[in-house]
Amino acid sequence: MPGALSTILILLLAVAVGLYQIYLSPFLVMYGLWRDIEPVGNADCSTVPELKACEKLVLHQATGVVYLACSTPEARHKWIPGIGPFEENAHNDYVATYDLSTGKVTRLNFVNFDFERGFASHGMDVVSSATNSDEMFVYLVNHRSPLDGKDPNIVGADSVVEIFKTKVGSSSLVHVTTVEDPVISTPNDLIGYPDGKSFYFTNDHGSFKTGALRLLRNCFTSIASVGYCHVEHGCSLVVPKIHAANGIAKAQNNTIYVASTAGAAVSVFERQEDNSLVLTDVIPTEVPLDNLSVDANGALWAAGFPKSSAMVKHMKDITIPLPTRAVKININTGPGAFYGEKYKVEKAFEDDGTIASGSTTVAYDAIHNRLFIHGLTAPSLVVCKMYFKHLCDRYDDDRNYFQPLTCSH
Repeated sequence: MPGALSTILILLLAVAVGLYQIYLSPFLVMYGLWRDIEPVGNADCSTVPELKACEKLVLHQATGVVYLACSTPEARHKWIPGIGPFEENAHNDYVATYDLSTGKVTRLNFVNFDFERGFASHGMDVVSSATNSDEMFVYLVNHRSPLDGKDPNIVGADSVVEIFKTKVGSSSLVHVTTVEDPVISTPNDLIGYPDGKSFYFTNDHGSFKTGALRLLRNCFTSIASVGYCHVEHGCSLVVPKIHAANGIAKAQNNTIYVASTAGAAVSVFERQEDNSLVLTDVIPTEVPLDNLSVDANGALWAAGFPKSSAMVKHMKDITIPLPTRAVKININTGPGAFYGEKYKVEKAFEDDGTIASGSTTVAYDAIHNRLFIHGLTAPSLVVCKMYFKHLCDRYDDDRNYFQPLTCSH
């Protein structure tokens, strides 16, 4: 009998060790439990403290103006549908611009927008109009309070997508329409199109709006999704199941990128004529990711969390610094390409949270060599001078997603 018991214990121990090595250990490594923070690219940075708690920023490269979806750190701490707190909806979230050339910050006025249900910002995109170069469409995720006084801790937020229009240099956002659909369940980020009517979006928790189990499901299963909407034709899921979808970005061709937080990767899709998406690649990134952006040279950028294990403490007390990483992804043209390494994934910026804390969004201005960094609970916009050798890289629609080209000078 003792021999049989010993055998069972040994088998159970072997199973436990196997499960740890296969599942738990990689998860803990990805979440940075033992990762050391190595400062990179943070030596020449400045801050803009007027702008706080901006979960998403978008660089409008044509004008050099940065658009930001902002709040206050206190409001974020009380109303974050993507994570869980539903204490009090923020009715004072706003959109602002930052002009690098002048350093001017402008808080935009909402025109023809009904604030009765509140405006709680999250994902955003800014797109030049297809018919008027001076006009832009601004697409915004809005996590509204639920109707009829329902408890948001039970039913979740009543999330929608708001479409506004504005003009270059304007201080106003004119409301165009609100897009409501059951498919838009837990929206995180979105990408809009120049028609002012269509967009793709990510549901970071699929149809699970509340509950502690949804966080666990999101870590280990594919409950998230990607949807497509057209204001005249409705909405549908184009990727019904994907692991922990978060930020989304598009290239100048039909390539669409979706970041995975718990998966520490970027999924690469090709848009089809019927607006469906076909998965073509998955790019491992080592760390969990949030929002994505594509710079003027075609490089893909991602805000990352090198110490996600510290996030729980940070969300309880946002004054506790949360380390930040900016990841830059390009087509690999170096020696590694010969060995099948298709993408070059670089740590372009890393900070222990002293300069940039809890960052969820980054964008690189390849014309002025500046990296813009902000975050859901961040105390300020961070602007860092950053230079790269290959400033002549451009899109090549006929070859691949982003193709380095030879400089003519």
